[in-house]
Amino acid sequence: MPNSIKHHLLHSIPSVGCWLTLASPAVTELLAHCGFDWLVIDTEHGPGDVQDVAAQLRAIDAANAQGARVTGAVRVTTNDAAQVKRVMDCGALTLVFPNIDNAAQAQAAVASMRFPPSGVRGVAAMVRAGRYGLDAHYVELANSQACAIIQIESAVAVEHIDSIAQVEGVDCLFIGTADLCASMGLLGQPGHHTVTQAIDQVLEAGRRYSKAVGIFATCVEQACHYRERGVTFIALHSDTGWLAKGAVGALEAFGSTSQK
Repeated sequence: MPNSIKHHLLHSIPSVGCWLTLASPAVTELLAHCGFDWLVIDTEHGPGDVQDVAAQLRAIDAANAQGARVTGAVRVTTNDAAQVKRVMDCGALTLVFPNIDNAAQAQAAVASMRFPPSGVRGVAAMVRAGRYGLDAHYVELANSQACAIIQIESAVAVEHIDSIAQVEGVDCLFIGTADLCASMGLLGQPGHHTVTQAIDQVLEAGRRYSKAVGIFATCVEQACHYRERGVTFIALHSDTGWLAKGAVGALEAFGSTSQK
């Protein structure tokens, strides 16, 4: 099946998704029915392991079988070829790599997603990604569908943004604003002019080298702001974010009503 995330990134088609941090197949399936273009299963900050990833990818497939049109992706814990192999064997075509600081790390990430001779991924067809050996063309087509989203989330990465953006196989430069702020000594200050200047540098590099840029937005207004600036791959908050906002908002509204 063609990777719709990769198609959108390569053709500069805007898309919106949501971060999954609860490692819950039920929550994953629910959000898959909500209209997002993609969902990112987070193993960096979420509690899930490889079995949880497989269960959540199954939940996304189940929603799609019932009429949803959403694609699953996975943020790996670190830039590690062994972990990448296991997650991709579970069926992930798109991976988000955290904390990429230079071109060599970006090249390693891309290589870890591809079978030889293009990369270093170990070959196995009897896995979920290959329909347990029933997909005769899986190994042949897997490399062309692999999609690497590289997180730019440090001052060092911004310094090397031109060389990172030129790495063949990097499909998206994803700005991690929280860690970027922290690396600049500006923890929790995403609106600081030094941080916004760094974001501008990444956006300029994306335009210069025809690479899509992504970012995490905590609200609709912020998402619209980034979309107007040319960001095409936008994460509109997370499962925990929407759960907390919904619960707190309802309780506040109920409290205000009951006091009248």
